[in-house]
Amino acid sequence: MKKKRYRPNVAAIVLSSEYPKKVEFFIASRNDIPDSWQFPQGGIDKGETPQEALFRELKEEIGTDEVEIIAEYPEWVSYDFPKTIAKKMYPYDGQRQKYFLVKLKPGAKIDLKTKEPEFSKYRFVPYNKLFEYVTFFKRPVYKQVLDYFKKEGYF
Repeated sequence: MKKKRYRPNVAAIVLSSEYPKKVEFFIASRNDIPDSWQFPQGGIDKGETPQEALFRELKEEIGTDEVEIIAEYPEWVSYDFPKTIAKKMYPYDGQRQKYFLVKLKPGAKIDLKTKEPEFSKYRFVPYNKLFEYVTFFKRPVYKQVLDYFKKEGYF
């Protein structure tokens, strides 16, 4: 059996600057897949630490890196791409991700009109609405990571 190849990746669970008074999660709809909502994420470049990749990806995807890291998920989490996406992501079969829980700093400005826009729109949603939006194949990983942060008392 062929060994699966996973792309090293970071993902940001971005909370609004109202946290902890108000717990709302940033999600954005991808440009390339209609109605595919997700957290910001992206590949880790060679020689880059996960934290460096986190700040770079946030700047590239949502136009700001003005965040404060609240916590880091203690393990790497992997998932496989659905077949339709796997073709575009060759040679990778999925992603191996490091998750960070971050809070937007007061006054941080989100701007999706970046150099290479990945998202068309965004919103902040409470936890109980999150999975109504998030694309199906990311739900199990998101649930695992969010359950951990919830258990740790972050929300």
